[in-house]
Amino acid sequence: MSGQISKIWEDILTEEDRIVIEKGKYGQPRGYGKRPVLMCIDLQPNYIGRDAPITEQLEEWPSGGGAKAWVGVRNIISLRDAAREAGVPVFYTRNVQNRTALFDNFAGKRVRDNRKFIDGHPCAALLDCVQPWTKELVIPKSYASAFYGTPLQSYLTTLGIDTVIIVGGSTSGCCRATAVDAASRSYHLVCVEDCLFDRIVVSHKAALLDIWMKYGDVVDSDNVKEYFAKLRNGENGAAQ
Repeated sequence: MSGQISKIWEDILTEEDRIVIEKGKYGQPRGYGKRPVLMCIDLQPNYIGRDAPITEQLEEWPSGGGAKAWVGVRNIISLRDAAREAGVPVFYTRNVQNRTALFDNFAGKRVRDNRKFIDGHPCAALLDCVQPWTKELVIPKSYASAFYGTPLQSYLTTLGIDTVIIVGGSTSGCCRATAVDAASRSYHLVCVEDCLFDRIVVSHKAALLDIWMKYGDVVDSDNVKEYFAKLRNGENGAAQ
């Protein structure tokens, strides 16, 4: 199956790092299972911001990813449509606080106006362009991982899911936390590089390197679309 990404983290590796990866045989592909879910992480105005260079939109959207996030969103919509055509379940998460941000430990690491992050505020809703179908689940969460303090595990078990495909943001935050928890529960884990985004370039690269080395596969959206097409055509899509 085509669509494996070039290793975008290569430029942050030292020669010693490369030796460790090679000798330790890290990054072995695991491939897909037979029953996937597309997990769309936190596609909300708070975390996407305005479609402009990130530094030009920080005053209005201090947690927004800016133009790079919007590139990811457009790729996610295309992949989401392919998932729907193949009958693949699509889940969405929203990172929100309930009435008070008192327990928002991330907010404690920086200064921000927390009113926009309270559940019910328009900025905490999903983007208009990614509104889910009625049958698609939206899971509110208050911490990084989509598994922590939510019924996600029960939903996956009910549907017989064996593969978690992660898109959204941020790569190094909620996506990585969800990825590690998915791998820890023995799911096939796939992170889609061109459907992920982060505010800090090195954080994006380092998070994907870490996931690729130890937890799951890192591919591009074309690779996932090929997999979805096999499922749509009734083929066994487990091999990558």
